[in-house]
Amino acid sequence: MTQRALERRVQDASNSAVGRKEDLEGGDIHMAKQKDFMMQVETWFMKLPALPKGGREAIVMITPWIALIFGVLGVLVGLAGLGILTFLSPFALLGGGMNTAAGSLASAVLALIGSALLLAAFPGTKQRKMQGWTMLFWSEVVSLIGAVVAISLSGVVFSLIAFYLLYQIKSYYK
Repeated sequence: MTQRALERRVQDASNSAVGRKEDLEGGDIHMAKQKDFMMQVETWFMKLPALPKGGREAIVMITPWIALIFGVLGVLVGLAGLGILTFLSPFALLGGGMNTAAGSLASAVLALIGSALLLAAFPGTKQRKMQGWTMLFWSEVVSLIGAVVAISLSGVVFSLIAFYLLYQIKSYYK
């Protein structure tokens, strides 16, 4: 897709959905804003070079299984981490580490939410439905927020790479 065609798609989506707020109900406005956000992110990542078709197809084939494996592992590690952090938070507070305790708990909760979204994405990605791709997208948004909260440069870089890969395979989901 050319840059001009992509910009036209973003503008059309914006005009047809958000531009007519009076015609939309509360949930429809929310969905339109989500689509606008996703289209804006798409404009950023579609400017990058495309992966070869074989590479994209391989990613599409393994994506459901990666979502399932990392979703299960993430939920287990997130629950364990949340339990440990909940236990150790009072000690961190006593030592003056209130920001550390709060940031760690927030990161653990965000990791748990992102992992749950990965698990929710498994059936849709296996059937190549857009709903599954959308769950992967929001899981990655949550992961990016968690990386920012944790001040993790490697987490931010990983999230940006994951967004690139997500937008490379978006056309395979209907």
